[in-house]
Amino acid sequence: MNRVYVCSCFGITEAQVQRHAEDGACTPRQVASACKAGTDCGSCVRRIQAILGRGATPRPARADRARPALADTARIADAA
Repeated sequence: MNRVYVCSCFGITEAQVQRHAEDGACTPRQVASACKAGTDCGSCVRRIQAILGRGATPRPARADRARPALADTARIADAA
């Protein structure tokens, strides 16, 4: 049997991560809750994301990058 280890810290294989995904784990945090993979050194988190199908998904871009995040809060404080 060929075992491909995803998390060498805890000896978690790719098959185990896939099994957790089939059981409903959708995020690396949920996989970590099930088997501790990704909770020690963290080097396997990207591989876990890829197994879950999240590795190639780009992050959504912020709608307005030019305006500071606290701009709305400052305007609310000025109105009060």
